[in-house]
Amino acid sequence: MTRLIKKNFLQQSGVTTSEKWIKHSLRLLAPTTFLLLSVLCLSVFQSLHLDTSDFVRPAFNVSVAWMAYRMVGIFTSNRTWLRTIAVILFGLAALQSFGILSVTIELLEMISFQFGERKISVLDLMNGLGILLALLWGSSFLGGAGEKRIKQLPHVPPSLQVLLAKVFRTILVVMSFAIALSTIGLDLSSFAILGGAIGVGIGFGLQKVVSNLVSGLILLIDRSIKPGDVIEIEGTYGWINSLRARYASVITRDGKEHLIPNEDLITNRVINWSFSDRNVRVRVPVGISYDANPREAIKLCLDSANASSRTLQNPEPKCLITGFGENSIDLELRFWIDDPSNGVGNIRSEVLLGIWDRFKENGVNIPFPQRDVRIVKGDLS
Repeated sequence: MTRLIKKNFLQQSGVTTSEKWIKHSLRLLAPTTFLLLSVLCLSVFQSLHLDTSDFVRPAFNVSVAWMAYRMVGIFTSNRTWLRTIAVILFGLAALQSFGILSVTIELLEMISFQFGERKISVLDLMNGLGILLALLWGSSFLGGAGEKRIKQLPHVPPSLQVLLAKVFRTILVVMSFAIALSTIGLDLSSFAILGGAIGVGIGFGLQKVVSNLVSGLILLIDRSIKPGDVIEIEGTYGWINSLRARYASVITRDGKEHLIPNEDLITNRVINWSFSDRNVRVRVPVGISYDANPREAIKLCLDSANASSRTLQNPEPKCLITGFGENSIDLELRFWIDDPSNGVGNIRSEVLLGIWDRFKENGVNIPFPQRDVRIVKGDLS
C-alpha cells in the first residue's frame, strides 16, 4: 500500500526515470570534481618528488570515500544503511590518511580466540561482518525487486504473492548469513546442537510468536483470508489491508487499524464477506400495522431498495411476509450488494429511510407495542 501510494505520488508529481538519473548525476558532480582535482594534485606532487602525506594523500582518500558513498546512495535511500556505509568508508579513509591502516589490520589479526578447532581473529570477524552487511543490503535490494516482479505475475492470487515474496526474502537472508559464516571459516555443522537448543527455547518461550508465524503461513497457503477481503471477527468489521508474518492489519469503516494476531484468525470464527463471492445479501426487517395493505407495503419496500445505486438487480430484491406478530405484520426485505467494503450498515440505513418516507406518503403505519392496564378496586381490609 505504501509503495503504491509513493508510486502514484511520483507519477502525479511528474518524476520520470531520466529526471531521477539527472538528479543522481548532479549529486555525483561534487565528489567527482574533488576526486579529479585530488588525482591531479597527487600526480603533480609525485612528478615533482614532493611529499604527499600532509595534504594531498588525505584529500585523495577522502574523495574516494565520498565518491563511493554517493555511488551507494544511487541504489538505496535507507538512512541506516547509508550511515553505516559512511562510517566504514570515512573510517577507512581516516586510518589510511594517518598511515595506520596496515598497522591496525595487523593488530586486529593478532587479536584472536579459539572457537572449537578454528582460530578466529578480530579481523576475520570484521571481514565477516562487512560481508554480511553487504549481502544483507544486496538481499534487501534483490528482495524488493523480486517482490515487485512477483506482484506482476498473472493468475497468481494476492495471498500467494505475499507468501512467495516472504519465502524469497527469507531464503536470501539465510543464504547471506550462511555465506558470511563460511567466510569467517566456521563449520556450519557445529551449529546443529546450538540450533536444537534454540529450537527448544523457542518452543517454550516464544510459543505465541511461533504460533502466529505458523498461522500466518497457513493463511497464505490456504488463501482463506487474503488482502482486500472484508471480514468480521469478534465485533471487528473491516477490510484486510495487509498480511504480516505475525498479524493481519484490518482497517475498519471509522479508520481504525486493528492488528489482529494470525492465531486468532485460525482459531476463532471469522466471517469473510468476500471469500468466494463479493455479493452479500442484506436483510432489513420491517413491521406494518394490521390495518395496512401488505401488498402495497411490499411494493413500497421494493421501490426503496431499487432506488439505491448499490442494490444489484441480479439477483433482484425480494420482500416476504415472515409472520404475524403480536403488534404487526412482519416483513423482511432482502437485496444484494457487491461492495461490502463500502459498508453494510449505511446501505441498510439508506433503505430504511426510504421505506419511512414512502410509508408516510402512502399512509402505511408502523406499529409499536401497546399495553392496556386495568385497575380493579377492591376491599383491601
